[in-house]
Amino acid sequence: MEWLSGITENVFYEVAVILFLAAILGALGQFLRQPLIVMFIALGIIVGPSVLDIIKSKENIHLLAEIGIAVLLFIVGLKLDLRIIKSVGKIALLTGLGQVLFTSLFGYLIGIGLGFSSLHSFYIAVALTFSSTIIIVKLLSDKKEVDSLHGQIAIGFLIVQDIVVILAMIILSGMRQTEDVVLALDIIKKMLAGVVLVVITIVAMRWIIPKLSFFLAKSQELLSLFAVGWAVTMASLGELLGFSAEVGAFLAGVSLASSEFKENISSRLTSLRDFLLIFFFVNMGSELDLLTISDKVYAALIFSAFVLIGNPIIVLIIMGAMGYRKRTSFLAGLTVAQISEFSLIFAGMGLAVGHITDETVGLITLVGLITIGLSTYLILYSHQIYEFIAPALSIFQRKNPYRESSEAAIEKKKYDMILIGLGRFGKHVAEMLDDHSEISYLGIDFDPSVVKSWQERGKDIIYGDAEDPDLLERLPIRDVKCIISTIPDLDHSRHLIRTLRKGKYRGRIFLTAQNEEDYKLLDTCGADKVLRPRQMAAINFYNEYLQKLISDSKQKTKK
Repeated sequence: MEWLSGITENVFYEVAVILFLAAILGALGQFLRQPLIVMFIALGIIVGPSVLDIIKSKENIHLLAEIGIAVLLFIVGLKLDLRIIKSVGKIALLTGLGQVLFTSLFGYLIGIGLGFSSLHSFYIAVALTFSSTIIIVKLLSDKKEVDSLHGQIAIGFLIVQDIVVILAMIILSGMRQTEDVVLALDIIKKMLAGVVLVVITIVAMRWIIPKLSFFLAKSQELLSLFAVGWAVTMASLGELLGFSAEVGAFLAGVSLASSEFKENISSRLTSLRDFLLIFFFVNMGSELDLLTISDKVYAALIFSAFVLIGNPIIVLIIMGAMGYRKRTSFLAGLTVAQISEFSLIFAGMGLAVGHITDETVGLITLVGLITIGLSTYLILYSHQIYEFIAPALSIFQRKNPYRESSEAAIEKKKYDMILIGLGRFGKHVAEMLDDHSEISYLGIDFDPSVVKSWQERGKDIIYGDAEDPDLLERLPIRDVKCIISTIPDLDHSRHLIRTLRKGKYRGRIFLTAQNEEDYKLLDTCGADKVLRPRQMAAINFYNEYLQKLISDSKQKTKK
């Protein structure tokens, strides 16, 4: 590889090789259904001293990495929506804090048991507590489960985790191993510096940014440039006041969180964030010397097993004790079966202040590679995994899971129809059924906000997921003449009809197809009718308007 090493002595060529390899590994990751984070860390190992050893301009890579982290924290602050925590009640707060507390405690004990020092065990334990909001939201979005009950709870306690890790980083950034500074005096200085940062954030948020943003929004390019400039400026100010760049960048995002242009800024900076984070993970992977952590592999496997199995169990216990069903608890629990990019940043800060060594950072990075890689598949196939182990999870569920027991009040009622899915199409179907008071129906939806809204209107509706194998067992379907699913998802529809036929349901079944291909596949699966909302809308439009227009046009032509 001497020829490659010679080429990369030029900084531009070096970056070009890194980006080329990043694109190849990114494509491989997409094929393997792996997050880019895993592939970028692997890229860092490949281009680092352990394999190709082509990184020569470490200062340039480090600078791009720092800017990438600043943009990442800026976007996290920009999207910090405390309303999500409020919408799922105290469960997000209690689960988030409870998981952080118990994971830290057990992780620390495991570290001590494996022979690590108290300080190193503390850092490892804290790093194990944080889960990747970016990865989880992406996977939940791909599975269309962001609006589900378990999705909202997961996002809620992930936000709690983000707040905790930011606070931990603020505290850590104030720590320096200097013997000539009185600890009490240093703490006072840090508190005053923190007050200054917060005041600047509040002043900018209330008086400066609202006026500036309207002017800057006239040019999308200028708005994006201002956002990056503001993030980097606040990051620099954070370092200047004795904190870290990450803290300043986060507060810069918080200052823009109330702006009506925040979504526009966030969407335009996401690509820049992903591009710059390549260099952060490459920088981290390049410093991961496989030879120095070879004796840490056993410990990494132990910690990874704890994260993959222990973290979901902790969430299962907490949510089960709070009255949630085992399925909701399990699906939410799987989202914490990995460590976060913040765990790696936290470890890097610990290394910078001299609290931990390269070997410990390497250990945490290795745990990150293992847990992020494996948890991706756990989340993608969460429903199939649940069906397989559901009987063993009964110990985590109360006899009366009261937070999801709204169906208890309707179990004794009889219904003519069950309507699954009250989205745009299902809502209109329900409204038409409301015009016929002689027809009784039960609504089912997996969005807790929709369920709450309909319950407040006095409608019979319960929370439920069509893929939940226990759902139909809890429903009064014996006398139901018709079950209508308005969810245009092929897998949901197939699962529903299999479950109904297995339960020997003899009523009529209506499914919904998104496109012509799905319609053909569902038309042969045993449903009485497959609905196509777009085609139905077109036919309705033709019957109500076009038909008359065509008729009038023909009459005018004859005259």
